[in-house]
Amino acid sequence: MESFIKAGHIEPSVIVFDVFGTLVKIGERRSPYRKLMKWLKENGRQPKRDDAKFIMSHNLNLAELAKLLAVNISEQFLQEIEHDLDEELRSIVLYEDTLSTLEELKKLGFRLVLCSNLAMPYGKIVSSLLPPLDAYAWSYEVAAIKPESKIYQSLIEQLGCQSSEVLFIEDTALADFTGPTAFGMSARLINRKNGQTLAEVLNNIL
Repeated sequence: MESFIKAGHIEPSVIVFDVFGTLVKIGERRSPYRKLMKWLKENGRQPKRDDAKFIMSHNLNLAELAKLLAVNISEQFLQEIEHDLDEELRSIVLYEDTLSTLEELKKLGFRLVLCSNLAMPYGKIVSSLLPPLDAYAWSYEVAAIKPESKIYQSLIEQLGCQSSEVLFIEDTALADFTGPTAFGMSARLINRKNGQTLAEVLNNIL
């Protein structure tokens, strides 16, 4: 697959970034939400196809979500997964080139946006690590996940722009590439696992 698709012939004025695997990374994975879903299955709740969407499209903290899904969840287990969540959140760090790239793009006049599928506690931590940006399309606030069109429409409405003006920089083919391009946006994939930098992905812009 090509790493870049351009929508029409309009140069981007808005650059949208995914979060994990693009701007930030988790240093110590504890997977508290996965542990919660495993506990629910072991205690009689059958997994549903939209469980991941449910978690990422509700503006709830972990305890609120757990109690919504299981009225009989023990306080001991709840404390355990909340501790895991706290440790995981504390381990989130920016990639070395994140802040400098955002600063340079701002100087060049681009409007910058975050658009990500994630549970509410992660969005709050990421926001605290980054400077204020022009718009945010968090799945838990929009009540939709990528590649659903509702989440892309949300950022278009916030910015008052056309989809052809938007360039996505992300790391997952379906949610981060196929979804935006089907909505009329441009998209480029970044491969942090292979050491690719934002400057390399944005080589004709920076």
